[in-house]
Parts: sequence; C-alpha cells; structure tokens
Amino acid sequence: MADVDVLKRNAAEAALKYVKPGMVLGLGTGSTARHFLEGLSRLIGSGMEVKAVPTSFATAEAAKRLGIPLTSLEEHVRLDLCVDGADEVDPKLDLIKGLGGALFREKIVAAASRKFVVIVDDSKLVPRLGTKAPVPVEVHPFGWRHAAAAIGALGAKVEMRRQDGRDFRTDNDNHILDARFGPIRAPAKLAGELSAIPGVVGHGLFVRMASVVFVASGKGVRTLRATRTS
Repeated sequence: MADVDVLKRNAAEAALKYVKPGMVLGLGTGSTARHFLEGLSRLIGSGMEVKAVPTSFATAEAAKRLGIPLTSLEEHVRLDLCVDGADEVDPKLDLIKGLGGALFREKIVAAASRKFVVIVDDSKLVPRLGTKAPVPVEVHPFGWRHAAAAIGALGAKVEMRRQDGRDFRTDNDNHILDARFGPIRAPAKLAGELSAIPGVVGHGLFVRMASVVFVASGKGVRTLRATRTS
C-alpha cells in the first residue's frame, strides 16, 4: 500500500504543469496543498515569476518561508489558477472542504480563479458527499447556537469543533460547526439551505467549482475533468 504522503506529493506534482510564467495563483491550505507550495518554490527557484494569494495565515507563512511572492485579491481580483486539496470528492467533482478550517477563504479564492485544480489521494473519492466527512460550517460567534439548531433541523448531527481544549477559531475569528448529514443526495440544494441560515458565514460544500481533479493512487495519478453542460 502506497504511503499517503507520497500520494499527496504525486497529486501536487501533477498540478504543477498548469503553472505558467506570469500567473497569479491561489494557494490552498492543508497537507496536500503544502506539497504544491514546495513544488512551486522549486519553479520559482529555477527562474519562473509568479505571484500568489494565500487562503490562510498558515499558507501565507509557509509561502514566505519558501520564497513565494504573495499578493492579494485587492490587487488581483481575478486569478489565473487555484490549486487546493479536498476532504471528499464525488463523481460530479463536487467537494467537501474545510476540515483544516480555512473553507471561507478557500471558497473565495477558488471562485476568483479562472481554473480551480484539486489535488487528492484516492481515499478522498466517495460515491456521495458526506459518506465519510462532516460538512464544516463557519458561523459567527453571535447566536451560533441558533445557527447550530437550524443546521440540525436540516438533518445533521452538529458538533462545535474544538482544538486544544478550546472552541476552534478560524482566521476570521469565527466558530466551525461540523455537521454530519451522512450521504448527501442533493449537495446543491443543501448548500443553498445552509447559506440561507442567519449567522452562517460559509460552508464546506464546493458545488460545481472544480475544473480538474488529480487523484493519486498506488497505480499513478488520474485526471478527472468536470463535464458540465451548463
């Protein structure tokens, strides 16, 4: 059985072929995205000029250490490419993201990009979203219990995310509620229902956003492409 970290690196290396000189990139957050940062640093070291928008404080710090020039969405409203990992990928290339807690900024950066490339190992493939992972929901601290009750009314088991004995806080100083729905039959419908709840800042359902998904396994890296008609 292939080492998972090796698979993550292989998927990240495959995504590097989309990087071209002069691009403005979105940099994802998490263990798989870090491998992409390392590969991007090598390209920059060999003379390629790019700029990047990080999706989290952690990614910004990692990029600085690796010598990746950073910019912002204020300076570049439209990005050429965003590369990030995912927690689940279904056959339509819809995603669950946010187990790392950066879902709000990740979604904004992905939406601002002309192409959104996702890098995963094959354990992240599921027949339906929610099969393994909860849907992370970022909520404002004010009235978060009301939001939690509303999410529960949609059929989820809801838990406040905790870290080091405390309520987890995002880079935006909000809470994360992990909502376990089980296999989700209609992700787009659920995404709309979650967004409509007062106090919900964002959620981890990334529907109809991914352009390409690189999936690494012990047999190599597969390329999955979105085949949307509208």
